[in-house]
Amino acid sequence: MEHWESVIPFVVIIVFALWTKQVLPGLFIGLLIASLIVEGSFLGGMDAMSSYIITNLTKDTKIQVIGFLYIFAGIIQMTKMTGGIKGFIELVSNRIQTKKQAIFLSWLTLGGTFISPNLRIVTVAPIMNAIQNKLDVRKERLSFVIEATALPVIALIPIATAFIGYMTTTIELALENEEVSGDPYLYFLKSIPFNFFSITTIVLALVYSVVKHPKIYNQNEEQADEKRVDEEGAEDKDVRANVWNLVIPLFLAISLSVVLSWWDGYQQTPSMIQAFMKANVTKAMFHAILITLVITFLQHSMGRYSLKELLQYFFEGGNKLIPAFLLFALVWGLASATKDLGLSPFVTETLGVIPEAFIPPVTFLLGSVLAYFVGSAWGSWGLLMPIGVSLATTSDLPLALLIGIVFASGTVGGLVSPLSATTATMSKIMGFNTVTYSGYKLKHSAVPFVLSVILYGIVMLVL
Repeated sequence: MEHWESVIPFVVIIVFALWTKQVLPGLFIGLLIASLIVEGSFLGGMDAMSSYIITNLTKDTKIQVIGFLYIFAGIIQMTKMTGGIKGFIELVSNRIQTKKQAIFLSWLTLGGTFISPNLRIVTVAPIMNAIQNKLDVRKERLSFVIEATALPVIALIPIATAFIGYMTTTIELALENEEVSGDPYLYFLKSIPFNFFSITTIVLALVYSVVKHPKIYNQNEEQADEKRVDEEGAEDKDVRANVWNLVIPLFLAISLSVVLSWWDGYQQTPSMIQAFMKANVTKAMFHAILITLVITFLQHSMGRYSLKELLQYFFEGGNKLIPAFLLFALVWGLASATKDLGLSPFVTETLGVIPEAFIPPVTFLLGSVLAYFVGSAWGSWGLLMPIGVSLATTSDLPLALLIGIVFASGTVGGLVSPLSATTATMSKIMGFNTVTYSGYKLKHSAVPFVLSVILYGIVMLVL
């Protein structure tokens, strides 16, 4: 079977991650091996690896994502050190008295952070991290609820997100490759009901927010929820609470992201809905956070904080995500390398020998495995969408079904993979070991994953 060597880097990454409990070294070695296989020589492989990393990092979208996260993390640290988070905690302290209330607060924040998973995590996680100290709620549980209401939700929203443009583009390119006509956005809308993993994850996350499933949550969790103290908590004792130092930056970042997204799309079409569909949301979010940064500096400078102090707080926050950015670079490079290795043709060949009735559940299974080791929802969708459309055109299966399966598979990887950008970002903010936290999410995602496999099998009985 051709292209079998495309799976070698992932095997190496898996073994190394399980052995060392560290992701970055395994990713580096996996990318190096992939590059060596592509070029066939050591020097050529080193040159290819550098090219994969640099080429991806110099793309506008990737720079904007990293820039947005760095600036937002810096603003959040400024907010923390100027009493914004402390003010918010004091504001809700009389209202949030139980663990369930804290978890539902994380749900309520979805209304203002639905644009991007990274926006949701960088915005909500620091606040919930501080609240959990007061209520003694397990960090992992809060973190999982935040993430389960991030990517799975955003993958289903058809307008005003950082994902919709990319998702419809992957469909459009796959349709062009197979010479299939049709509106990519319409196909995306039709595929939403078939993204079973996102739907079941959201439903079960709501259930987990209300009750602890005896088979999912450790029965000794209450005893294990020992009081955790934020290692930076001591700094808050001398900080004067001011909730507006949190409210103003968050309101600006979120509202400007929406307005600038609409404006970017409005330059192409006067229709509001079409404007959000055509908008470059990633660019709009980056511009929004730049404006927010300037106003935040001006806001604090007019108070009792010097420019030197503010710059120190800003860089302290942004620099915390440097390890996450290194992981992004390696993951993006690996996605490019696996494309050159022919991973997509390999998967297509493998699925081609499967009876048509089993294609949906098997495609979801194999696609999820691939997405787990790619670690990027966007990367997985880019790799899998040509496969999904190709399978649909060579069989009698509905195109919307296969597109929905591709998006569901990529969501699995983006949510639970230790290589995922959201996993890395959440781990840095909450102080988790990346591999351990990924295992926690994997355990909690087992039920929606199995339900999705079953539902794809049922779909084939109905069609």
